[in-house]
Amino acid sequence: MKLAVAGGTGTVGRHVVDVAHARGHEVVVLARSTGVDLVNGDGLADRLDGANVVIDVTSVATQSGTVSTRFFAAVAANLLAAESLAGVSHHIALSIVGSDRAPFGYYAGKSEQERLVVAGASAFTILRATQFHEFARQIYGQVRIGPITLVPKMISQPVAAREVGERLVEIAENEPLGHSTDLGGPEKLRMVEMVRAYAAAIGETTPIVEVPLPGGFGRALRNGTLIPAAGADHGKQTFAEWIAQLARREPS
Repeated sequence: MKLAVAGGTGTVGRHVVDVAHARGHEVVVLARSTGVDLVNGDGLADRLDGANVVIDVTSVATQSGTVSTRFFAAVAANLLAAESLAGVSHHIALSIVGSDRAPFGYYAGKSEQERLVVAGASAFTILRATQFHEFARQIYGQVRIGPITLVPKMISQPVAAREVGERLVEIAENEPLGHSTDLGGPEKLRMVEMVRAYAAAIGETTPIVEVPLPGGFGRALRNGTLIPAAGADHGKQTFAEWIAQLARREPS
């Protein structure tokens, strides 16, 4: 089977590519580094020639709802149009647990992405997953006041990016599902504790303080909106196990 992975060089995308190769699939990576601009569509059509499935794991570094919506709307529209011309039979989109109930900030773009995929002509599967273990690394140090790192007050159920990649390839190997069962990690954790554990693993001693964010998005972070509901699937790797792996890789 030939799989095209949009965002195949990212946190989840590289796992999708690795797993797909290990299972004997032909893989085409759709990213700027491979000559494809997914936002304006340049270089996309030729790369989809002969592809059976497109897996969209793209992301954008922003917390702006406007920027996120513009990005995901453009990428989804370009992929769906190119897939139609190329005869791709299955579109898979990775979304986020709770994006439908908290369409704020970055999540606004994921909500729009889902809307376009559902409304499109392609047979599709949408997999909503929780934040990855790597999320703690991504937000560490983003907001500082002097020596203090601020972290939003948030309850998370982090999942291994590798396990998300494995699930996406499994979905690609089967018939479209529409909305797939949500995927979360094995345990609920406070984000501030995750970030502190990450900082300790890399030898940082910066004070880390939890701060509640205002508005609807802040409430969603705190009240469990972003936690999978009953009936969701759960990965196996714990955040502590991921941290232990990370610590072993750090130079002494």
